[in-house]
Amino acid sequence: MAIKLVAIDMDGTLLNPQHEITAAVKSAIERAHKKGVMVVLTTGRPYVGIQRYLMELNLVDEGQYCISYNGALVHRANDGECVAEITLGFDDYLYIEQLARELGVHFQAFDKSFLYTPNKDISEFTIHEASLTGIPVRYRSVEEMDRAMRFPKLMMIDKPDLLDSAIQRLPQQARDNYTILKSAPYYLEILDSRANKGQGVKMLAEKLGLAREEVMAIGDQENDLAMIEYAGTGVAMGNAIDSVKKIAQFITKTNMEDGVAHAIEELVL
Repeated sequence: MAIKLVAIDMDGTLLNPQHEITAAVKSAIERAHKKGVMVVLTTGRPYVGIQRYLMELNLVDEGQYCISYNGALVHRANDGECVAEITLGFDDYLYIEQLARELGVHFQAFDKSFLYTPNKDISEFTIHEASLTGIPVRYRSVEEMDRAMRFPKLMMIDKPDLLDSAIQRLPQQARDNYTILKSAPYYLEILDSRANKGQGVKMLAEKLGLAREEVMAIGDQENDLAMIEYAGTGVAMGNAIDSVKKIAQFITKTNMEDGVAHAIEELVL
């Protein structure tokens, strides 16, 4: 079946190491779009961290979509309105925040508009996330948080050695009750057990009446595994981790070599 939807991870995939979209990648996406193929940016970032790239790629027409927070939210691209979502509640926030303190790592939480940290010593990686995506940071103690809040994702963040040590000590209860995955050496993402990029792409494909055989997904990290497994055509970047390459049907070039453009040209155009 012809590919009608291409789900593309952003960091390490769509974007080069300078967080830019190269001319070759932009051209390939524009040609796919003109051919009638839907291109869907699918990322761990919040919607605010996707917007400027949607505009740069001219993917903000009516009927265009994007997926944020590793599949927890599916948005209309033009205004950010959610058309599907899977979120966590306040009890989840309390459990993971306490667990992060017990494991000795920093913690942060997201709603649809803000990043919240209860850490007075705000992590350098929280600042990095905010500067990378543009999401505003708010310091809020646990007691100051609104118990009615919903959270697309929670995160443990810290230096890679500290975070890896914490991951090894995660209790089975956490592993059983949540989707837990690394999106970078210093980011551990925690979502509802039903949420992942594969589920996000599946929700959108079903909304659009598309079969999984009509979907292609491109990624490089652990948080891309689910959508590459779901898609009829799974593509690993040349710079992808080994577990992503192992399950992909196609391995393209790296994000320094216009890998997304190469995959689209070979498999879509």
